This record gives sequence, structure tokens and C-alpha cells, in this order.
Amino acid sequence: MRMRSLALALLAPALVLSASVPKKHSSGYVKSAKQAKAIAEQETGGKATSARRVPLNGASGGWEVDVRMPHEAKGWRCIIDSDTRMVHSKTRIDPPGGKAKEEGPIRMVKGSR
Repeated sequence: MRMRSLALALLAPALVLSASVPKKHSSGYVKSAKQAKAIAEQETGGKATSARRVPLNGASGGWEVDVRMPHEAKGWRCIIDSDTRMVHSKTRIDPPGGKAKEEGPIRMVKGSR
């Protein structure tokens, strides 16, 4: 009897704490661009600039995330699988969000519509 009350006394605080703290599960599908960006940032160590849905090996698809690396000449394009929450592929790209290559100067031709 004494052993049972001692075990209950030790378990009671743990049960109360586990019941009061809501747990956030990180499993399941990647449902938002914010989640996809967080996964890509964690994988590469850079700052995600954009995310968009792409078709990928199944019904749930995946996310294509462009990541800018602050102190590097190139960035990353990560494809994240929505089912497994893992990086499917990683490709080096020119810096995303940077200045695009300009086309030539625009000429105005008078008398044309």
C-alpha cells in the first residue's frame, strides 16, 4: 500500500503537467507556404524568399522554395515533399529576389501606335 501511494505521488505531477501543456505535432502534410519556407531555411541555413505549389510524385504534391543565401553568390531552389516533410531535391540558382538582368534600352518610335 505504501509503495502504491509513493508511486502515485511521483506520477501525479507528471500527469498534471502533460495534460496542461498542449503539444504541437510537426507531422502530417505541409499545408502552407510558411511551413515549406521553414523547412527549406532549416535545410540550407538561408532566408526563404518565395514558395509555390508544384506537382510531385503523388496526390498531395510538393512545394518549390527559393532560398537566398546572405553571404554567397548563389541561392538554393528546394523541392519539398508535402507527405514526408523532407527536401526532395536541392539545386543551386542565381540569387533569388535580386536584380534581374535588364533588357536593352527602350526606343520610342514616333508616329506608330
